[in-house]
Amino acid sequence: MKTTGIRQLAVALLAVTVLSLPAAAGQRIVVELFTSQGCSACPPADALLGRLAEREDLLALSLPIDYWDFLGWKDTLADPAFSERQRAYARKRDDSKVYTPQMVIGGINHAVGSNLEQVEDRIEEARAALAKRHLTIGVVENGDTITVNVDGEDAQNVPRATVWLVFYRGAVPVKIGRGENSGRTVIYHNVVREMTPIGMWHGTAASFELPRSELMRGTNDGCAVLVQAKDTGPMLGAAVLGLW
Repeated sequence: MKTTGIRQLAVALLAVTVLSLPAAAGQRIVVELFTSQGCSACPPADALLGRLAEREDLLALSLPIDYWDFLGWKDTLADPAFSERQRAYARKRDDSKVYTPQMVIGGINHAVGSNLEQVEDRIEEARAALAKRHLTIGVVENGDTITVNVDGEDAQNVPRATVWLVFYRGAVPVKIGRGENSGRTVIYHNVVREMTPIGMWHGTAASFELPRSELMRGTNDGCAVLVQAKDTGPMLGAAVLGLW
């Protein structure tokens, strides 16, 4: 996960209209697909993620991994940090389940990424867990600055959480030249290009100020904020920054 020059600043809440997203009502369930261009079982999961990405109740992200590169095709979108993130989830669950295509849902459970029924079951489990939280994410636009406000009503029961800033590209077609998917062109959806921690949330009101120019740089199509227990624990909340 690449780092950027984005810095966390301690700032007061701005006296402007804030978009607040209660966890049970407005926040999205985060679905992370660990996929590979060298995995013959992955294209159906990549297509399913594309359909999930259209849903407003979800934040569906592709995180291409690199551990199948030795099979004859080097994944052009893979990041070793995503492979490590997948392994960290497995360590957290204590089940050693690292495979492709794998969807990790709500930071809690996993499912075979092409199995719609299993994925939907895990989404509902994550939704029930999120409904027990009392966290809100507010996004404030003020000229050249974007401020993300995170707050919770039940601070004493909230674990230390990482606030992630995630940049992604909406749809990336890749023509695969070798390996198990040789000759196929696969479209990858909401492909994560950077995942940067911008600070920690300790259960009390906190603000994170970000320069709009930094958010809009590059060829990304979207940007989201995730609040996640520890680094790879349960997702406590997520919001999409509507900058595009």
